[in-house]
Amino acid sequence: MIEQLPNACEWIYLRFKIIIRMEKFGKIKELIASVEADVEKFYNANNGAAGTRVRKGMQDLKNLAQEIRAEVTEKKNTK
Repeated sequence: MIEQLPNACEWIYLRFKIIIRMEKFGKIKELIASVEADVEKFYNANNGAAGTRVRKGMQDLKNLAQEIRAEVTEKKNTK
């Protein structure tokens, strides 16, 4: 039983990493949805404050996408 513990821990660790990665992808979807109203306000109503929120949201999206991109590259290169 003790000899199987490292394999069990490794399995739990790998599952946790997958969950974290999927959460990041989910955050991208949430971020796009949250910025949608501000995009409409900026382009249709010329609301400058909404434009600022859109720019911040797009920067957050870029950073999150870059994190995921780096993880995908790392996983691809470890095969």
